[in-house]
Amino acid sequence: MKNKLIGNRFIMDVGVLKTELYFETDESMVFTVIEGGSLTKKGHTEKVETTIAEIRPDVYMVAWKENSGATVTHVEDHENGIIYSNATLPDGSFYTMKGTIHPLSN
Repeated sequence: MKNKLIGNRFIMDVGVLKTELYFETDESMVFTVIEGGSLTKKGHTEKVETTIAEIRPDVYMVAWKENSGATVTHVEDHENGIIYSNATLPDGSFYTMKGTIHPLSN
């Protein structure tokens, strides 16, 4: 399923975490931590396998599991620039976050 995310980079900012998301293919994404707060190290980059579901035009649910065992699910509203992110870390802690998502300017 080709979608509008593929081949594009976005900046996600949920306050405690700021990342660049690069949607490489329908099934893979590379994220780079710009600011990690207490959640992760600045500069951490990882390629993850993703599941992407289009909820409606310009709204996607994106889910993945990281090498650390952390699981992440986003609802990304690209029309309104809003992101909802839920993450469960390997230690069992659970985070619900809301913030912004915007295309990365070239």
